[in-house]
Amino acid sequence: MSTPQSGALSFALACAAPVLFGGQPPNAPTPWMALFDGKSLGQWKQTPFAGRGDVRVSDGVILIGKGRTTGLTWTGEFPRSGYEIRFEAARLDGKDFFAGITFPAGDAYCSWINGGWDGSVVGLSNLDGNDASENDSSTLREFVQGRWYAFRLKVTQHRIQGWIDNEPVIDIALAGRQPGLPFGEADLSTPLGFSAYRTLAGLRKLEYRRLAAETTQ
Repeated sequence: MSTPQSGALSFALACAAPVLFGGQPPNAPTPWMALFDGKSLGQWKQTPFAGRGDVRVSDGVILIGKGRTTGLTWTGEFPRSGYEIRFEAARLDGKDFFAGITFPAGDAYCSWINGGWDGSVVGLSNLDGNDASENDSSTLREFVQGRWYAFRLKVTQHRIQGWIDNEPVIDIALAGRQPGLPFGEADLSTPLGFSAYRTLAGLRKLEYRRLAAETTQ
């Protein structure tokens, strides 16, 4: 025969079971996984843009050299949707975009440009055929030369969201919208890539995680 105390204990254990025995609550995002070990490019390769600069690793940082457009492309598997990616980037020399990221968004690809159009435009390229300076994801932001900024991108079936230093800068509902790529060579960055334009950029602390199904709404 159970007592009130034993019933309360059974209820508490049942509530705690997903954490105690499963390692994390059900439907939680996966742990953050590194995309860069701080030592080598690993599964990244230099993107074969025309007029590109060099890409190399130095002191735990990926340096994207100062060419026309220079970048790196991920050669491993990557989800089409339901994920977050975070990284830190700095504009080390130059005055154009230094933290461009091309990413999958369901059946399409898109790019998030940071510091474009002479240094200050932040936005998605393209969205409904319009680049980051011309669509409703566009904002202006000052980027200090040599300062590291924390970026986070969240892509679900229904939204694209972006943060810089934990400040929301992009929040686009995808219903009725068409993400796309900004220029002719941008498809060389798919499925996932980083790029800079006429700018020396640094990248570090690249990580991603898959989202729980319930958070992709």
